[in-house]
Amino acid sequence: MFAKIGVKVTVLVNLLLFVVIAGGGYYVVAEQGKSLEMQLLARGEIEAVVGSMMVGKLLEEAIDNGVFSMADAFDTDYQEIPGFNPRKYHTKYDFYLDKAILALEDEFLRDDSVVFAVAVDRQGYLPTHNTRYQKPLTGDQTKDLIGNRTKRIFNDTVGLAAAENEEGVLKQVYKRDTGVTMWDVSAPILVKGKHWGGFRIGFSLEKIQQAQSDLRNKLIGIMAVILFASLVVVFVAVNSALKPLGHFTKIAGDLADGKVDDKIEVTGRDEIAQLADVLERLRVSLKAAMDRLRKR
Repeated sequence: MFAKIGVKVTVLVNLLLFVVIAGGGYYVVAEQGKSLEMQLLARGEIEAVVGSMMVGKLLEEAIDNGVFSMADAFDTDYQEIPGFNPRKYHTKYDFYLDKAILALEDEFLRDDSVVFAVAVDRQGYLPTHNTRYQKPLTGDQTKDLIGNRTKRIFNDTVGLAAAENEEGVLKQVYKRDTGVTMWDVSAPILVKGKHWGGFRIGFSLEKIQQAQSDLRNKLIGIMAVILFASLVVVFVAVNSALKPLGHFTKIAGDLADGKVDDKIEVTGRDEIAQLADVLERLRVSLKAAMDRLRKR
């Protein structure tokens, strides 16, 4: 099969086309992935700032309305709740926040890219987690580690950095103790002008990876269709262009057998036309030589 020029040219052209498309596709997927990630983080910055402002406002209103004092709002005398591992704690304000900010935090989870949205104090204490992380305890530590995460102190490197940050929005890659890796975007919470903690939003990296995978699969599908169409079109075009070569190969064979009477028509100016012209001149020369031989 590969002895035919048409097949060789078709395979070579499509190999080159494959390399170009594959390189372009890789670039598009990489750039689109970066773009999706940047869009996600930009949205995270806005949501973290909004969350921090709303929680700060709720705490200030509670102080103004006498629900608890300023000192109580900044209570760090964590009272351990017995029987939990990891440990859980109460503070002087956590019961109020369970009612006041739970719906607010859950609202952020309408965005399916958001894994969690919570307020933590300066030491990483999380008084009220999202509803999905306040499931009843099962006694299975692995399940409870995922399903019941409220009232814990998250003072790991990322958690503490988010809690202590006072310099605006902070973006970090966060590997949760459940093994899930995500983006952690946080903004400082101020209460009466004093730094209380931070509002943290966890964004799933799986959504970005899934979007990249979907895009990659689409490109592979498009590339397969293009290559198949190219195989057909190039094969037909090349064989059509090379068809005169077969005709002239037959003529060359006839000349070799002494058939020199039929004139070879020359049309066009391309290489095949030049070949026809050469064969015609060869035919004329052979015919003249054969005529001389006959006369002798």
